[in-house]
Amino acid sequence: MFICETYKNSLLFADVQMNRIFPDGKTFVDCLPRSSIEDINALYAAQKNEPGFCLKTFVLEHFDLPVPHSSNYVSDGSKSVEANIEALWPVLTRQPDKDGGSLIPLPFPYIVPGGRFGEIYYWDSYFTMLGLKASGNVTMLENMVRNFSYLIDTFGYIPNGNRSYFIGRSQPPFYSLMIELLCDIKGEEVLSTYLPQLEKEYHFWMQGTEELHQPSFTAYRVVKMPDGEILNRYWDENKTARPESYREDIELSHQSLQDAEQLFRHLRAGAESGWDFSSRWFKDKTNFDSIHTTDIIPVDLNCLLLRLEQTIARAYELNGNKERATAYVALFKKRQYAIEKYCWNENPGFYFDYDWKAGQQKQSLTLAGVTPLFLNLTSATQAHKTSLTIKDQFLKPGGLVSTVETTGQQWDAPNGWAPLHWMAIKGLENYQETELAEEIATRWISLNTAVFKRTGKLMEKYNVVDTHLEAGGGEYEGQDGFGWTNGVLLALIKKYGPAE
Repeated sequence: MFICETYKNSLLFADVQMNRIFPDGKTFVDCLPRSSIEDINALYAAQKNEPGFCLKTFVLEHFDLPVPHSSNYVSDGSKSVEANIEALWPVLTRQPDKDGGSLIPLPFPYIVPGGRFGEIYYWDSYFTMLGLKASGNVTMLENMVRNFSYLIDTFGYIPNGNRSYFIGRSQPPFYSLMIELLCDIKGEEVLSTYLPQLEKEYHFWMQGTEELHQPSFTAYRVVKMPDGEILNRYWDENKTARPESYREDIELSHQSLQDAEQLFRHLRAGAESGWDFSSRWFKDKTNFDSIHTTDIIPVDLNCLLLRLEQTIARAYELNGNKERATAYVALFKKRQYAIEKYCWNENPGFYFDYDWKAGQQKQSLTLAGVTPLFLNLTSATQAHKTSLTIKDQFLKPGGLVSTVETTGQQWDAPNGWAPLHWMAIKGLENYQETELAEEIATRWISLNTAVFKRTGKLMEKYNVVDTHLEAGGGEYEGQDGFGWTNGVLLALIKKYGPAE
């Protein structure tokens, strides 16, 4: 396996990434070496100072470039967007892998997002699976669950994606919700089947809890709050520049006042959040180099872990183990109380992240605040207040902006994203805020459909403020394919109908 940590002290790796041999830093770490990395490094050291040496030529001689999975797909403009999504499933399907390059082999077929993303991604996959369920593709949905269960059994957690350079971090824990999707189809006995993996994932997120001896202590992904509650944050085992974004991280470290290792940890934790990147994680909303992700208690992460606790409790109850079920019920009730205490703000009536280091709520309005509604964790009164904030602050012509800040980061305005739309719409439906839910769904379906008719593509993200412009921002160009957009759009069309 092509482990990118092999390149940590490699001059070849640093030279390729810092000299931008490829416009996208992810390209090189996804390449397949044609011989051993040690041999290639030795050849580079021997040849690099020779007259006429060309680094790009050397790389192309010794590595095979990755091929985007949807690059040859051409949509059929005579067919509906739904028909084109159905046609895309085989295009985005990967068969079980053999060990090669940085790709971590998986035992069952799976769906990739598309474009530059030729591997499975953790939280993306839940939203892709919504579409598989809407398509009636139960076999692929179950294969995805089996692959994630395999990753938990292999690593003790689900990595960000099945690449070796993602080892050390996960993503928002949607595994329990994936199991719920399968339960909807095959019955609750599924919970017993996957209970061992559900608990393993939980122990991963709660690692270090026994080390928290007093408030403001932290260990890995757990934080002891001022009054003794245990909540979670995003984290990464590593404190080096991300291999897939090496140049960007190094350059940012040169302009940041933060210690480089601490900065890299914050960047990696931001990548674990899936919101990479957003002013949500910044001390100064205008400055990327003020990122401080590990200082933040994210409301969405803690709601998802509460759902994991609920799911494990339910599984033990079904198994007749009332003692273990009761223990997990106590855990999720404690977490629910803490989320309300630290994340709810009565004025303006919304959920916020909490800065544990500063001892105060973050001021950023972000769509992460809809997660308590999505998971049925709040009161009807709070849900109504949240709906008013969504309508007043987030609703735009094409749907919902991710945050109310316009910063150039891809998880800020003017961009809208499929997963956040699904969570907001579903959350509003849960509390009978149906008129706003339908309005958001209709705008999002119309925007996705209009862009598809204009470009023949389903995109990773959309500009919801000016629907005639493409979405921008981030560390790479906009991608098409696109797994979670397809899944959410298909599920929403099934409920609300196609665009008029």
